[in-house]
Amino acid sequence: MSTYHSKKAAEFMKNPEKISRHDQTFWSVRQKRDIMASQLPEWEDLREHASQIKAHTVTHLADYLDQFATNLEKNGVIVHFAKDAQEFNEMVYGILETHKVTKLVKSKSMLTEECEMNPYLIRRGIDVVETDLGERIIQLMHLKPAHIVMPAIHLTRDEVGEMFEEKGISKEIGNHDPTYLTRCARHHLREEFMDAGAGMTGCNFGVAATGDCVVCTNEGNADMSTSVPKLHIVAMGLEKVIPDYDSLAVFQRLLCRCGTGQPTTTYTSHFRKPRPGGEMHVILVDNGRSDIIANPEHWQTLKCIRCGACMNTCPVYRRSTGYSYSYFIPGPIGVDLGMLKNPRKHSGNVSACSLCLSCDHVCPAHVDPGSQIYRWRQSLEAFGTENKEKRVMAEGMKAVYENYTVYDALLRNSSVANNIPSSWTDMKLNPWSIGHTMPRFAKKPFHAIFKQAMDELKSEERKTKREK
Repeated sequence: MSTYHSKKAAEFMKNPEKISRHDQTFWSVRQKRDIMASQLPEWEDLREHASQIKAHTVTHLADYLDQFATNLEKNGVIVHFAKDAQEFNEMVYGILETHKVTKLVKSKSMLTEECEMNPYLIRRGIDVVETDLGERIIQLMHLKPAHIVMPAIHLTRDEVGEMFEEKGISKEIGNHDPTYLTRCARHHLREEFMDAGAGMTGCNFGVAATGDCVVCTNEGNADMSTSVPKLHIVAMGLEKVIPDYDSLAVFQRLLCRCGTGQPTTTYTSHFRKPRPGGEMHVILVDNGRSDIIANPEHWQTLKCIRCGACMNTCPVYRRSTGYSYSYFIPGPIGVDLGMLKNPRKHSGNVSACSLCLSCDHVCPAHVDPGSQIYRWRQSLEAFGTENKEKRVMAEGMKAVYENYTVYDALLRNSSVANNIPSSWTDMKLNPWSIGHTMPRFAKKPFHAIFKQAMDELKSEERKTKREK
């Protein structure tokens, strides 16, 4: 059964200062996104174009995957297709075992998080080293990513500095300056790169027309992971394929502007063939994506380019943090993906939405994650996971709204509730009172005020006519 998001969020909201910092941090990223968007007059055209490209590609996926795989093989790349997470993990381990690799360096990949690849390989004796700075921090702290683009941004410099001191990465006790800590991490990771027998990257976009695997980073760790070890493995979800370079240009202009508020990522790396004397494998993973395509209401979830903009703008995510969600991807898009994966397990996340639809407004590919959450809410009864209390409340409100006499009587007498002592309303049975001041009801309902105003207007008009 699902765990309601609100119950998990309560644990993280005990520290108001940390929650406020989290909220302000991601709102600042949202503001940077808006600045970037305002500088491009063609911004909305780009979003619409991106949506159409993704919709076309997803609905013709077999053709583009065949073209992509064919061009990769022409360039000497070994292509694999994995039907699920288990098969993907087995393929990765098989490649590493064949090459007698004991250490794998990898750049950030949410697909490997989805498939839980790291623990699978570690149990089999492979040392897996995350090389994205944020991912490395949370790996050393034994945490999960709290955001798909900025996985460790919820942590403070002091938390990171103290951990670096414990691990021996930082030598200057008490020096938690970000520049210093970054330099320490760079020296620490350099040794890992030199010792690794294989490197793994994710793939932001797979260009079908050329066989390019395009990886966008701000740290250059993907390049290091592929330029030092001779064995390169690419982990790629089926939906990441796009038709051609013209399509890539559209997404390249949107991805970083939406995700971090930058014009572009510092590094945009194209991998299409093995390095001289090396070997390159691309593993294309389904793991339920074919089922999503077949879902008439939610197939457009596959248009997502994983920019994280929906999380940055979401008031619920910003105030509750990524760890309050049951699915490994938090925020609006994570709610939708979790429901597609296992609705009974993750349906508690659909309550983590105010239906403000700010996420729909900022999504670069018009995935409309908030609107999809609304549709998921209509299906909870079918999954047997609807909130019973809300169901009773909804039935009660339906009975009131369908009977005008009852509705009118309640409104006309609602101001009586203003006399109820606050001690009676501020209780566990009234969750609204937590963090809210209970509203005061007007002495006269709006429709009565409006009717009175219209009657007075008509009376005035009749009087004017008589005088004429």
